[in-house]
Amino acid sequence: MNAAWRHNVITKFLNFLLAPGLFQSPQVAHALILGSVVAITSAIVGVFAVIRGQAFAGHALADFGATGASGAFLLGINTLWGFIGMGLLGGLGMDMLGRTPRERDVTTGITLSFMLGLGSLFLYYVTTKTTATGAPMTIFFGSIFLVNPSIVSIVIILELVTLLLLVILYRPLLLSSINPDLAYTRGVPLRTVSLLFMSALVLTVEQSALVTGALLSTVLLIGPAAIAIRLTKRLGTTLLLSVFVGLVTMWLSIVLAYDSAQLPPVGRGWPVSFFVVSIILLFYSVIYSFTTKGSK
Repeated sequence: MNAAWRHNVITKFLNFLLAPGLFQSPQVAHALILGSVVAITSAIVGVFAVIRGQAFAGHALADFGATGASGAFLLGINTLWGFIGMGLLGGLGMDMLGRTPRERDVTTGITLSFMLGLGSLFLYYVTTKTTATGAPMTIFFGSIFLVNPSIVSIVIILELVTLLLLVILYRPLLLSSINPDLAYTRGVPLRTVSLLFMSALVLTVEQSALVTGALLSTVLLIGPAAIAIRLTKRLGTTLLLSVFVGLVTMWLSIVLAYDSAQLPPVGRGWPVSFFVVSIILLFYSVIYSFTTKGSK
Protein backbone atom coordinates (compact mmCIF):
# COMPACT_ATOMS: atom_id res chain seq x y z
CA MET A 1 0.00 0.00 0.00
CA ASN A 2 2.73 2.46 0.98
CA ALA A 3 4.82 1.65 -2.10
CA ALA A 4 1.78 2.05 -4.38
CA TRP A 5 0.88 5.35 -2.69
CA ARG A 6 4.43 6.70 -3.08
CA HIS A 7 4.49 5.63 -6.73
CA ASN A 8 1.17 7.38 -7.34
CA VAL A 9 2.37 10.60 -5.70
CA ILE A 10 5.64 10.60 -7.67
CA THR A 11 3.80 9.93 -10.93
CA LYS A 12 1.38 12.80 -10.32
CA PHE A 13 4.22 15.15 -9.42
CA LEU A 14 6.17 14.27 -12.57
CA ASN A 15 3.06 14.68 -14.70
CA PHE A 16 2.57 18.11 -13.16
CA LEU A 17 6.23 19.12 -13.51
CA LEU A 18 6.57 17.90 -17.08
CA ALA A 19 3.27 19.25 -18.32
CA PRO A 20 2.23 18.49 -21.92
CA GLY A 21 3.72 20.91 -24.42
CA LEU A 22 6.44 22.15 -22.06
CA PHE A 23 9.37 21.51 -24.40
CA GLN A 24 7.38 22.19 -27.56
CA SER A 25 6.41 25.70 -26.52
CA PRO A 26 8.43 28.47 -28.27
CA GLN A 27 7.65 30.78 -25.34
CA VAL A 28 9.33 28.33 -22.96
CA ALA A 29 12.34 28.02 -25.28
CA HIS A 30 12.79 31.80 -25.44
CA ALA A 31 12.25 32.04 -21.68
CA LEU A 32 14.93 29.42 -20.98
CA ILE A 33 17.47 31.20 -23.20
CA LEU A 34 16.68 34.65 -21.81
CA GLY A 35 16.49 33.43 -18.22
CA SER A 36 19.78 31.52 -18.48
CA VAL A 37 21.88 34.42 -19.78
CA VAL A 38 20.34 36.79 -17.23
CA ALA A 39 20.89 34.30 -14.38
CA ILE A 40 24.56 33.73 -15.30
CA THR A 41 25.43 37.42 -15.51
CA SER A 42 23.43 38.30 -12.39
CA ALA A 43 25.15 35.56 -10.39
CA ILE A 44 28.65 36.74 -11.37
CA VAL A 45 28.04 40.47 -10.97
CA GLY A 46 26.15 39.76 -7.74
CA VAL A 47 29.24 38.27 -6.07
CA PHE A 48 31.14 41.53 -6.56
CA ALA A 49 28.08 43.58 -5.56
CA VAL A 50 27.88 41.70 -2.25
CA ILE A 51 31.64 42.01 -1.62
CA ARG A 52 31.48 45.75 -2.35
CA GLY A 53 28.40 46.23 -0.16
CA GLN A 54 26.25 47.49 -3.04
CA ALA A 55 23.15 45.37 -2.50
CA PHE A 56 21.07 48.46 -1.68
CA ALA A 57 22.39 50.17 -4.80
CA GLY A 58 21.24 47.20 -6.86
CA HIS A 59 17.73 47.49 -5.42
CA ALA A 60 17.68 51.24 -6.10
CA LEU A 61 18.77 50.68 -9.71
CA ALA A 62 15.80 48.38 -10.23
CA ASP A 63 13.46 51.15 -9.07
CA PHE A 64 15.25 53.67 -11.31
CA GLY A 65 14.70 51.29 -14.19
CA ALA A 66 11.01 50.96 -13.34
CA THR A 67 10.65 54.72 -13.78
CA GLY A 68 12.37 54.54 -17.16
CA ALA A 69 10.25 51.58 -18.23
CA SER A 70 7.09 53.43 -17.21
CA GLY A 71 8.16 56.40 -19.34
CA ALA A 72 9.01 54.11 -22.24
CA PHE A 73 5.63 52.40 -21.97
CA LEU A 74 3.97 55.83 -22.09
CA LEU A 75 5.93 56.80 -25.22
CA GLY A 76 5.42 53.46 -26.95
CA ILE A 77 9.10 52.47 -26.73
CA ASN A 78 10.33 49.00 -25.77
CA THR A 79 10.62 48.89 -21.98
CA LEU A 80 14.13 47.39 -22.16
CA TRP A 81 15.54 50.73 -23.29
CA GLY A 82 13.61 52.53 -20.60
CA PHE A 83 15.02 50.21 -17.96
CA ILE A 84 18.60 50.59 -19.19
CA GLY A 85 18.47 54.30 -20.02
CA MET A 86 17.12 55.49 -16.68
CA GLY A 87 19.19 52.92 -14.83
CA LEU A 88 22.42 54.22 -16.36
CA LEU A 89 21.45 57.82 -15.69
CA GLY A 90 20.56 57.13 -12.07
CA GLY A 91 23.38 54.68 -11.39
CA LEU A 92 26.21 56.82 -12.75
CA GLY A 93 24.82 59.91 -11.05
CA MET A 94 24.51 58.01 -7.77
CA ASP A 95 28.12 56.81 -8.01
CA MET A 96 29.52 60.22 -8.93
CA LEU A 97 27.68 62.09 -6.17
CA GLY A 98 28.45 59.57 -3.43
CA ARG A 99 32.18 59.52 -2.72
CA THR A 100 31.96 57.48 0.49
CA PRO A 101 29.61 54.61 1.40
CA ARG A 102 27.70 56.92 3.77
CA GLU A 103 27.33 59.65 1.13
CA ARG A 104 26.34 57.03 -1.45
CA ASP A 105 23.53 55.70 0.76
CA VAL A 106 22.16 59.19 1.44
CA THR A 107 22.37 60.15 -2.23
CA THR A 108 20.75 56.88 -3.26
CA GLY A 109 17.88 57.39 -0.82
CA ILE A 110 17.16 60.94 -1.99
CA THR A 111 17.43 60.09 -5.68
CA LEU A 112 15.33 56.97 -5.24
CA SER A 113 12.48 58.93 -3.63
CA PHE A 114 12.37 61.31 -6.58
CA MET A 115 12.51 58.47 -9.12
CA LEU A 116 9.66 56.60 -7.43
CA GLY A 117 7.54 59.74 -7.49
CA LEU A 118 8.30 60.28 -11.17
CA GLY A 119 7.56 56.65 -11.93
CA SER A 120 4.18 56.87 -10.19
CA LEU A 121 3.34 59.90 -12.35
CA PHE A 122 4.25 58.01 -15.53
CA LEU A 123 2.18 54.99 -14.49
CA TYR A 124 -0.75 57.25 -13.67
CA TYR A 125 -0.72 58.55 -17.22
CA VAL A 126 -0.21 55.05 -18.64
CA THR A 127 -3.26 53.65 -16.82
CA THR A 128 -5.53 56.68 -17.29
CA LYS A 129 -4.60 57.98 -20.74
CA THR A 130 -3.92 54.70 -22.57
CA THR A 131 -5.47 51.22 -22.80
CA ALA A 132 -2.33 49.51 -21.44
CA THR A 133 -3.84 48.61 -18.05
CA GLY A 134 -1.37 45.74 -17.53
CA ALA A 135 1.70 47.99 -17.62
CA PRO A 136 2.26 48.17 -13.83
CA MET A 137 2.09 44.38 -13.49
CA THR A 138 4.52 43.85 -16.37
CA ILE A 139 7.02 46.44 -15.13
CA PHE A 140 6.99 45.53 -11.45
CA PHE A 141 6.62 41.74 -11.63
CA GLY A 142 7.96 40.81 -15.07
CA SER A 143 6.58 38.57 -17.80
CA ILE A 144 9.34 36.41 -19.25
CA PHE A 145 6.94 34.40 -21.43
CA LEU A 146 5.68 37.57 -23.12
CA VAL A 147 9.08 39.12 -23.92
CA ASN A 148 9.38 39.85 -27.64
CA PRO A 149 11.64 37.14 -29.18
CA SER A 150 13.55 39.84 -31.06
CA ILE A 151 14.72 41.22 -27.70
CA VAL A 152 16.39 37.92 -26.71
CA SER A 153 19.33 38.44 -29.09
CA ILE A 154 19.78 42.03 -27.86
CA VAL A 155 19.84 40.84 -24.25
CA ILE A 156 22.43 38.16 -25.08
CA ILE A 157 24.68 40.78 -26.71
CA LEU A 158 24.33 43.17 -23.76
CA GLU A 159 25.03 40.38 -21.27
CA LEU A 160 28.18 39.41 -23.20
CA VAL A 161 29.29 43.04 -23.12
CA THR A 162 28.74 43.06 -19.36
CA LEU A 163 30.76 39.88 -18.84
CA LEU A 164 33.55 41.19 -21.08
CA LEU A 165 33.67 44.36 -19.00
CA LEU A 166 34.04 42.26 -15.85
CA VAL A 167 36.86 40.24 -17.41
CA ILE A 168 38.73 43.46 -18.24
CA LEU A 169 38.10 44.89 -14.76
CA TYR A 170 38.67 41.65 -12.86
CA ARG A 171 41.99 42.32 -11.09
CA PRO A 172 41.55 46.02 -10.26
CA LEU A 173 37.90 45.40 -9.35
CA LEU A 174 38.78 42.56 -6.99
CA LEU A 175 41.56 44.51 -5.28
CA SER A 176 39.49 47.69 -4.93
CA SER A 177 36.57 45.66 -3.56
CA ILE A 178 38.64 43.90 -0.89
CA ASN A 179 41.14 46.64 0.04
CA PRO A 180 40.52 50.09 -1.53
CA ASP A 181 43.49 51.66 0.28
CA LEU A 182 45.92 49.06 -1.05
CA ALA A 183 44.40 49.41 -4.52
CA TYR A 184 44.93 53.17 -4.38
CA THR A 185 48.58 52.83 -3.37
CA ARG A 186 49.13 50.46 -6.29
CA GLY A 187 47.76 53.00 -8.73
CA VAL A 188 44.33 51.49 -9.37
CA PRO A 189 42.00 54.24 -10.73
CA LEU A 190 39.30 53.71 -8.12
CA ARG A 191 36.84 56.22 -9.57
CA THR A 192 37.07 54.74 -13.07
CA VAL A 193 36.74 51.17 -11.79
CA SER A 194 33.75 52.17 -9.67
CA LEU A 195 31.97 53.87 -12.57
CA LEU A 196 32.59 50.95 -14.93
CA PHE A 197 31.38 48.42 -12.38
CA MET A 198 28.28 50.55 -11.76
CA SER A 199 27.61 50.41 -15.51
CA ALA A 200 27.89 46.60 -15.42
CA LEU A 201 25.61 46.53 -12.39
CA VAL A 202 23.02 48.67 -14.18
CA LEU A 203 22.99 46.46 -17.28
CA THR A 204 22.63 43.37 -15.11
CA VAL A 205 19.83 44.63 -12.88
CA GLU A 206 17.80 46.25 -15.63
CA GLN A 207 17.86 43.19 -17.87
CA SER A 208 16.97 41.00 -14.91
CA ALA A 209 13.88 43.22 -14.51
CA LEU A 210 12.58 41.79 -17.80
CA VAL A 211 12.48 38.37 -16.12
CA THR A 212 11.41 39.00 -12.52
CA GLY A 213 10.16 42.58 -12.70
CA ALA A 214 11.63 45.73 -11.19
CA LEU A 215 10.51 44.99 -7.63
CA LEU A 216 12.22 41.60 -7.48
CA SER A 217 15.05 41.89 -10.01
CA THR A 218 17.74 42.02 -7.32
CA VAL A 219 16.84 38.54 -6.06
CA LEU A 220 18.87 37.03 -8.94
CA LEU A 221 21.68 39.49 -8.19
CA ILE A 222 21.96 38.99 -4.44
CA GLY A 223 20.39 35.59 -3.73
CA PRO A 224 22.77 33.17 -5.54
CA ALA A 225 25.80 35.25 -4.53
CA ALA A 226 24.79 35.29 -0.86
CA ILE A 227 24.24 31.52 -0.88
CA ALA A 228 27.60 30.86 -2.54
CA ILE A 229 29.49 33.18 -0.19
CA ARG A 230 28.07 31.31 2.82
CA LEU A 231 29.43 28.05 1.43
CA THR A 232 32.95 29.07 0.41
CA LYS A 233 35.43 31.94 0.68
CA ARG A 234 37.37 31.07 -2.48
CA LEU A 235 36.38 33.53 -5.20
CA GLY A 236 36.54 31.11 -8.13
CA THR A 237 34.41 28.52 -6.34
CA THR A 238 32.03 31.25 -5.17
CA LEU A 239 31.46 32.44 -8.73
CA LEU A 240 30.80 28.90 -10.00
CA LEU A 241 28.42 28.10 -7.14
CA SER A 242 26.59 31.38 -7.63
CA VAL A 243 26.08 30.64 -11.34
CA PHE A 244 24.91 27.09 -10.54
CA VAL A 245 22.35 28.31 -8.00
CA GLY A 246 21.17 31.05 -10.35
CA LEU A 247 20.67 28.66 -13.28
CA VAL A 248 18.91 25.96 -11.24
CA THR A 249 16.63 28.59 -9.72
CA MET A 250 15.76 30.08 -13.10
CA TRP A 251 15.13 26.75 -14.83
CA LEU A 252 12.92 25.46 -12.01
CA SER A 253 11.03 28.75 -11.87
CA ILE A 254 10.28 28.72 -15.60
CA VAL A 255 9.04 25.12 -15.49
CA LEU A 256 6.90 25.77 -12.40
CA ALA A 257 5.51 29.00 -13.84
CA TYR A 258 4.50 27.12 -17.00
CA ASP A 259 2.94 24.33 -14.93
CA SER A 260 1.10 26.80 -12.68
CA ALA A 261 -1.53 27.23 -15.39
CA GLN A 262 -2.99 24.04 -13.87
CA LEU A 263 -3.30 25.77 -10.47
CA PRO A 264 -6.05 28.21 -9.38
CA PRO A 265 -7.02 30.38 -11.15
CA VAL A 266 -6.82 27.65 -13.81
CA GLY A 267 -5.47 28.85 -17.13
CA ARG A 268 -3.93 32.07 -15.80
CA GLY A 269 -0.58 30.94 -14.36
CA TRP A 270 1.57 32.43 -11.61
CA PRO A 271 4.46 34.87 -12.29
CA VAL A 272 8.00 33.54 -12.66
CA SER A 273 9.16 36.11 -10.09
CA PHE A 274 7.15 34.36 -7.35
CA PHE A 275 8.93 31.06 -7.95
CA VAL A 276 12.37 32.70 -8.25
CA VAL A 277 11.99 34.42 -4.88
CA SER A 278 10.51 31.33 -3.22
CA ILE A 279 13.27 28.99 -4.44
CA ILE A 280 16.03 31.43 -3.48
CA LEU A 281 14.49 31.81 0.00
CA LEU A 282 14.28 28.04 0.37
CA PHE A 283 17.88 27.52 -0.77
CA TYR A 284 19.21 30.28 1.48
CA SER A 285 17.25 29.04 4.51
CA VAL A 286 18.60 25.51 4.09
CA ILE A 287 22.19 26.69 3.54
CA TYR A 288 21.97 29.15 6.44
CA SER A 289 20.69 26.44 8.77
CA PHE A 290 23.36 23.99 7.60
CA THR A 291 26.29 26.42 7.90
CA THR A 292 25.09 27.80 11.23
CA LYS A 293 24.89 24.34 12.78
CA GLY A 294 28.26 23.44 11.31
CA SER A 295 29.93 26.46 12.91
CA LYS A 296 28.74 25.63 16.42
